[in-house]
Amino acid sequence: MKRKIIFVLFLFALTLAVSSEVNAQCAMCSINAEQGVKNGNTVSAGLNTGVLYLLAIPYLMAMVVGVIWYKKYRKKNVHLNMKNEPFNLN
Repeated sequence: MKRKIIFVLFLFALTLAVSSEVNAQCAMCSINAEQGVKNGNTVSAGLNTGVLYLLAIPYLMAMVVGVIWYKKYRKKNVHLNMKNEPFNLN
């Protein structure tokens, strides 16, 4: 179990170390942001960050649902295994 946790943490750290900066904007948002920066508008500077937050939320929600499902499934299996095993007084 510890090896799996260490492996997952290693992969997570490797992913963060190798990742590069990403600009996720549609053409319309990109043009508006460029024009806003050229005209001295600082409000459009946070547009890219907002788009990335909107992109991340569905993935976070899917991860939360997956973790909840896994915990319930695991609890159900542990409960069934305890019923099937004979009582041992050793």
